[in-house]
Amino acid sequence: MITEIVYSPRFLEHDQEMHPERATRLEAIMSEIQKSPIINKLKIQEPAPLDEETIFSVHSHEMVNLVKSLSETGGWIDFDTYVCKGSYEIARLAAGGVTQLAMDVLSDKAQNGFALVRPPGHHATHNTSMGFCLFNNVALAANALAGEGKKVLIFDHDVHHGNGTQEIFYARKDVLYQSFHLSPHYPGTGSIDEIGEGEGSGYTVNAPLPRGAGDKTISALLDEVFIPVAKQFKPDLIIVSAGFDSHYLDPLGGLKLTLDGFAEIIEKLQSVQSKLLCSLEGGYNLEMLGKLVLTEIRVMLGEKTSYGEKVDEIDASDAIKKIKKIAGEYWNI
Repeated sequence: MITEIVYSPRFLEHDQEMHPERATRLEAIMSEIQKSPIINKLKIQEPAPLDEETIFSVHSHEMVNLVKSLSETGGWIDFDTYVCKGSYEIARLAAGGVTQLAMDVLSDKAQNGFALVRPPGHHATHNTSMGFCLFNNVALAANALAGEGKKVLIFDHDVHHGNGTQEIFYARKDVLYQSFHLSPHYPGTGSIDEIGEGEGSGYTVNAPLPRGAGDKTISALLDEVFIPVAKQFKPDLIIVSAGFDSHYLDPLGGLKLTLDGFAEIIEKLQSVQSKLLCSLEGGYNLEMLGKLVLTEIRVMLGEKTSYGEKVDEIDASDAIKKIKKIAGEYWNI
C-alpha cells in the first residue's frame, strides 16, 4: 500500500502573515507528520505545475490573467483573497499537485494520498478567484479525469460551502458533488434545493447544517444520504475537499466535528471506492490542524485510532429529513 503525500516548500511562499490562510498552516501540518512514526510509511512527492491550457479548461482567461498580473507585484483580488509575488506559479503548482495525485491513484501508482497544497481552491468559480482561493484545485483534477471518461465523486467537508466546485460541475453528471457545511455562513450558497441543472440534476447533494451540528449528524448523513448516493453513482475516484474548519475548535467554524468524526468520513467513503485522495482546503486552528490531517492519513494507511473527544452537539435530525427528501427525488435512498 502506497499513501502518497504531495508537498512542496514553494507553497510556503504564498503568505500573508496576519491572514488566516497563511504559510504557518502548512508548517504546522508538516511538523506533525515529520515527528510521527507514520512518516516512514508515506511517499512524499514533489508536484509539477499544471499547464495553462488545462487551467483554461476550467477557468476563464480573464480570471487566470488577473492572477498572473497581480502575481508580478502582489495585491488583492477582494477583501480576503490575496496574491503574492509568484503566487500564480504557486497556484499552478497546487493545481498540478492535486491532478498529479489523482492520476497516480487512478493508475495504481498509489492507493490513496493527501495533497498538502496551498492556496486552497473550492471557492474559485469559473470566472472568479475568491474566499482565499485562486484556482480550483479539486475541480481541475476532477475535470482532467472526467476528460478520460472517468466518474469522480467530490466530497467536501469544509465548514464553508464549496460554491466554486458546485458551479463548475452544476450541469454535469460525470462529477458528483456532495457537501455538508454550516448555514447560514460564507459564501451563502449550498441550500438543499441546489441540486444541479439539466443533465446534472441530482448530481449536486448539499447538506446545509445549523450551528452546533456535529459527529452524530454527519454519521447519519453519511449512512442515510451521502454513501447510498455515492454507491449508486459508482465513482472511479473520490476526491475529498478536506477542510478542517468544521472541527469544533476552529476559530472560523461553527460545526462540532471531532477527530473521530473526520476519521469516520474517510472510512465510510473508502467503503464506496478505495481509490481516494484528499486535498487541503480550510482549517485554521494551528494546534489541531496537523493532528486532523494525520487522522485522515492514518485511516488511509489502514490504522484505526480512537481519539475520544467529547463535544455537546445539537440535534439536527429535522435537517437530515429535509435533505433526504430532496436527494430521494433523484436517488434510491
